[in-house]
Amino acid sequence: MDQQDTETYIQSFCLYFSKFLLVGWMSAEKIKPKKITTCTDIYFFRNFHLRNFILKTKNFRNYKRHSNGAMNDLKKISRWINYRTTVCMCTQMTRHISIRKDSVNLNNISASLGGHFKEMVTCYFYSVKLVKIYACNQHAPAWLTELIEHQTWRSVVYKLAEEFPDCLMLNFTIKLISDAGFQGEITSISTAAQQIEVFSRILKTSTTCFLNSPEDTRHKVVEEFAKMVCHGQHTFIYGQVMLQILSQEAKGGNNIRRLQQEITKYAINRAGHNVTPIQLALNGSMTHPRAHQALSPMLSRNALNPADITVLFKLYSSPDNPPIVDLIRIPQLLELLIDTLFKPGSKVNPEHKNKYIFLLAYSAAVYETPKKGNRARQVNRDDLKPTQQAIEKVHNICQGGKSAMELIAEISTLYQCIRFPVVSVGLVRWIECVVNEPSYFKLCTESTPTHLALLDEVVSIHHLLHQRVLTLLIELFESEQSDLEILVQLELRKMLLDRMVNLLSRGCVLPVMKYIKVCFTKGDTDISLIRYFVREVLEIISPPYTVEFVQLFLPLVENEEITGPMRINSDSDLVTEFIAHCKSNYIVIM
Repeated sequence: MDQQDTETYIQSFCLYFSKFLLVGWMSAEKIKPKKITTCTDIYFFRNFHLRNFILKTKNFRNYKRHSNGAMNDLKKISRWINYRTTVCMCTQMTRHISIRKDSVNLNNISASLGGHFKEMVTCYFYSVKLVKIYACNQHAPAWLTELIEHQTWRSVVYKLAEEFPDCLMLNFTIKLISDAGFQGEITSISTAAQQIEVFSRILKTSTTCFLNSPEDTRHKVVEEFAKMVCHGQHTFIYGQVMLQILSQEAKGGNNIRRLQQEITKYAINRAGHNVTPIQLALNGSMTHPRAHQALSPMLSRNALNPADITVLFKLYSSPDNPPIVDLIRIPQLLELLIDTLFKPGSKVNPEHKNKYIFLLAYSAAVYETPKKGNRARQVNRDDLKPTQQAIEKVHNICQGGKSAMELIAEISTLYQCIRFPVVSVGLVRWIECVVNEPSYFKLCTESTPTHLALLDEVVSIHHLLHQRVLTLLIELFESEQSDLEILVQLELRKMLLDRMVNLLSRGCVLPVMKYIKVCFTKGDTDISLIRYFVREVLEIISPPYTVEFVQLFLPLVENEEITGPMRINSDSDLVTEFIAHCKSNYIVIM
């Protein structure tokens, strides 16, 4: 039976059955049957006035016999019967249809009816009536407790709570749902922000999800988390204060602090909020008024000011009791310093350049031991001077306007300085700006540009920059190079795939594999490029493999269109060996 036949059958059944199930109550005294011959008949007619009597299974089985016999006069019966039914009628209809039509699945019918009921409830919902019920009872009705056990009706409550945020009964139901452990389903921000108990549980669940999520999917979790916390001023303050307390924990505290920073970044860049006062208050800047006064205007305007930079330089270069280093480790400030020193075309006053370099080096290299008991706060500046020198060297190279040939002469110096993480971040920022110039690849004559070769060294040393480098490579791989010939474009993309294979060999395996899998699935990438990637990977890998890697890579290797030209009439080729190893050691679920 198809969907149309099912709907037609349901309509016919409703029309036929509604002759017996009329709105109201049935009066037993008015029933005057034509003939009653058995005890079953007597029982049937005496109890027919009871609410929902006909809908009970054993009684419903007899309705056809009685309708054909003692109750065959439908016009007279319609005057006798004054009956009110409930939604049980639909349950009986569902069973009847599934019995009469074997091809109809009972669950499908129930889902169809449930969807219709959801639409009806949403359409005719009257919040004032529900508030009156709640005001009279002052406690959860029994049916409400039973209702929230079903996901279908919980979804209706979420939708209604969005449309009627002031309905006390709905807010109470949301709290019941959260108490029952279903807070993970509450994805609506406005719904979660209505009650502190609900928001607290969702905050806890989201934090746990962030801590347990793998690195390659963490950015999605962070974005959803930040969107929830940045819903309003009260949610932002409450969320950040809770995370600030958690960040003090020895286990996992650094990850929570990273989450705090990502939320602040989202609030500034995506939501457009000025959260500087809250940010500085949580960092403890109130204990250092001069540093607070210097930082506040720069962060609020998102621009550096030489006068304020000078104030910070004097404070932190002082050997006696400088402010805490956390004040200048604010990501927004660090990004401004890096852009000022490494972004091409950035103008820095020579008189203030050393101050910028000093503050960036101080934030990256200085380590503090906090005050504990009688022991005073200790500041370790052992790595400050070499970090400062490395930043200055690379800054001079990046801002020197050197050509590709001149840059090769500085490779040795760059490789030595790259081992400093802050220098690598600045170098990647510079490379991002240079290679995204529209004419860069058009004017480049090298098979592997020097700027991209530097990225290979960066990813070999700094694991935390893998995702940022991969994002840059993906942008370049997907960019349109219409000024180049087709064959030159293919060679360019092969060179970028080489960089991705190198990234894979340095530990960034699953993110690279997931991207190539997406390229193949979408079908917008030349198959020769996919084949080139598969060949390069097969040449550098060896067992054992993780299950996740096999799940992503094996379908590409098994695809005849990709690896067909790579196979030879032998059992020793890389494709055959990889497939045989996976088939014998893994259970692959496509």
